[in-house]
Amino acid sequence: MGTKLETVKRQGVDIVFALDVSKSMLAEDIAPNRLEKAKQIISKIVDKLGSDRIGIIIYAGNAYPLLPITTDHGAAKMFLQSANPDMVSSQGTAINEAIKLASSYYNNDEQTNRFLFIISDGEDHQDDTSSAIAQATKDGIKTYTIGVGDSSKGSPIPLKDRYGVIQGYKKDSQGEVVLTQMNESTLEEIAEKGNGKYILGNRTKETVDYVEDLLIKAEKSEFETKQFSDYKDQFQWFIGLGLLFFIIDALMLEKKTKWIQKLNLFNKE
Repeated sequence: MGTKLETVKRQGVDIVFALDVSKSMLAEDIAPNRLEKAKQIISKIVDKLGSDRIGIIIYAGNAYPLLPITTDHGAAKMFLQSANPDMVSSQGTAINEAIKLASSYYNNDEQTNRFLFIISDGEDHQDDTSSAIAQATKDGIKTYTIGVGDSSKGSPIPLKDRYGVIQGYKKDSQGEVVLTQMNESTLEEIAEKGNGKYILGNRTKETVDYVEDLLIKAEKSEFETKQFSDYKDQFQWFIGLGLLFFIIDALMLEKKTKWIQKLNLFNKE
C-alpha cells in the first residue's frame, strides 16, 4: 500500500535501422539469403546494446515504419522477424524515402547521438539521395550502410511456395531469369555523404563487432527521465506483529498451561 516516486535516468544513443525488403533481398548468394542475413545482423547488434533507443524502417519501392523508436529491444527483435517483401506494396529500392522517414524518428529537442544504419544490397537504386542525405547530416544523423550479397556475380531470385519449396525464379518481361548483383558503389557513396562508413556485412561477427565498438565509443547523453509510482513494502509491520505474538505466547505459556489443567478436560483423577 502507498506509493513512492523514483527517478530513472537513461544514457545512450538513438539508432534507426532501415532494412531493404525488396525482392532482390531474397537472392541466396549468401546463406540463407540476403534478407535473413540482414535480419541476423540487426538482431545481434540489438543484443549488444545497452539503454540505447532503436527504431526499424522497412523499404522497397516505398518506406514504412516497422517499429517507432523505443528502448524495448525485445519488441524490436519480434517485429524484425516479421519483415518480408510482402509488407511493401511496390518494389524497387527507395533509399531516398527511407532516409527521409528515418529523419522523422529522432526527437530534435533531445541532444543525443543519432545513427542510421541502412542494410541493403544496393541494387535497383533509382532516387537521388543527395538532398535527403544532406538534410540528415545537417540534423546530426550519421549514416552507415551495410551491404549484404555477392558483388562479383549475379544471382537469381527464387520464387517459393508457402512451404519454402522453390517453384521457379523471377523473370523479366522477355521471359529471361533476372540476375541480381550487390551494388557496393551506391552504398559507399551514401555512407560517404552521410558522414558514416560502408560496411560489408557478409561476415556477421565482424560486422556486429565493428558496430558495437562504434556505439561504445559514441558519446552518450541523457535522453530519458521517468518518474513512476510503485507500491511501498509494508511486510515488516506484519512480521513485527507476528514476532510480538510469539513473545507474548512464550511469556504466557506457563500460566496458560496451569489454566488448562484446572479445566480437567480429560477427566483425569
